[in-house]
Amino acid sequence: MKSITKKRAKAYLIDLAVSSAVTAGVEYFLRKKVKNEAFHALVTPTVIMWGLEYALLRQNGQIIGYSKMGLKLETEDHSKLTCNTILKRMAYRDTLSSFDYLKNRKAFEEQDGAIFPHDRFSGTIVKES
Repeated sequence: MKSITKKRAKAYLIDLAVSSAVTAGVEYFLRKKVKNEAFHALVTPTVIMWGLEYALLRQNGQIIGYSKMGLKLETEDHSKLTCNTILKRMAYRDTLSSFDYLKNRKAFEEQDGAIFPHDRFSGTIVKES
């Protein structure tokens, strides 16, 4: 596994821990209003994770994990991250990117882990800062 890939994996775990903590807090208040367990298992964690990621990427191009691991997300043409770019990246990563990995594991990483399929689809690249 390449250096950037390892950092990206660690960054994702950091973001997952932060998101889980926020989700636990939000669920504490939502459980009184929403009784559906499927909602708490599927919708709440996804909305919290996507919301945190979107807000942080839109604000400064780094999520908490990327910041701690010394990584930065940029567009390929070095322009500012747009709403559409961020949403395309998140949606592809959480849906179709898994199939790309299963189809061809060796080609999953490009440029030493700087570009994954969801990065290629959205036109982004992860760099060490």
